[in-house]
Amino acid sequence: MNHMLKWIVPTLLLFILSGCWDNKDINHRSLPIAMGVSFNQGSYSVFLDIPKVSNRDTIQVVSESGDNINEIIDHISMNMESEIDLLHLKIIIVDKEFAKHGLNDGVASLIRSRHVSPKTLFVICDESPERFFHKMDQNSSDGTMIYDFFQRNSGLSPEIAYTQTWKIFRSIHCFTNDVVIPIIKSGKTTAIESTGSAIMKNGKMVGRLTSEETLLINVFNGKQTQGKIEVTGKATVQIVSNHLTYKSSFVNDQPLLKSNLKLKVILLDTQGSTTSASIKDELSKLVMERFETLFEKIKLGGADVLGVGQYFRDELMRSQLEEWRIQYFTKLKIDLEVSTSIRNTGNLKGT
Repeated sequence: MNHMLKWIVPTLLLFILSGCWDNKDINHRSLPIAMGVSFNQGSYSVFLDIPKVSNRDTIQVVSESGDNINEIIDHISMNMESEIDLLHLKIIIVDKEFAKHGLNDGVASLIRSRHVSPKTLFVICDESPERFFHKMDQNSSDGTMIYDFFQRNSGLSPEIAYTQTWKIFRSIHCFTNDVVIPIIKSGKTTAIESTGSAIMKNGKMVGRLTSEETLLINVFNGKQTQGKIEVTGKATVQIVSNHLTYKSSFVNDQPLLKSNLKLKVILLDTQGSTTSASIKDELSKLVMERFETLFEKIKLGGADVLGVGQYFRDELMRSQLEEWRIQYFTKLKIDLEVSTSIRNTGNLKGT
């Protein structure tokens, strides 16, 4: 009996193990770098930027229109000699009309289908994706220019937002946290130009921020930035580190957030006989004024892109959190203190 079992078990395993019957040769797959989506009166247009291996034709932009993004992609894949694989997609670019209409259905469809990685970057285009991809096709030989732009600027340019698909999906289903999405267009002297960022509320674009305001968003959210700030024509400083502490409370049913922002900066250039003390005072005053202007702008749109509501989750019931944007965020008061220290050694580190 034992001898028979030794033969029966391996034989059964041969039928159970499927092997690699469903593998797909990479030569039979198309791997888009970027996808553009435009929206017009209930109809979507999808553009795929597909690098090719051939030396003669290294980039291909294909497009199709329809009522559903996934159906459009399936239709494109059906008409191509290779299957479309979006798992390695790096960037999704949508037009302003789509952003203003709402990204809810599109993002939910992409997340639930699992055809697109949740880490894929989301970008809003200040022009039609068709025109944008056409200019990228003219300026790029390998189709990776868009990806290279954000890959390089994600850590080096604090004035640019860096928003992934999963963050947008989270903000749509979260009561106390919205996001900003970078806005770009094709440049005049450069291939790509950043034009600020979009304020998103429940997946809809409700306003815009400048590059300087985007820098403040990144600072408030605790991202280490290296942004440059001009201090009323007296000096230009660069932020080398930033640290934010906060304390939340309710005063007469009004949410109050006390924050302390510590900045370490270096002097890049000065004019006249300006002292370090006056630069510190001017910089603290300037940052506070810009933050106050920023707070008023985002409160007007009702979008908590700073995620301030996260600090009050322990003090509110779920039913109250559902009304955060309407009942509490509009009445929010932020008491911000800014302390600055100047490192006169510049970018040199002492031994």
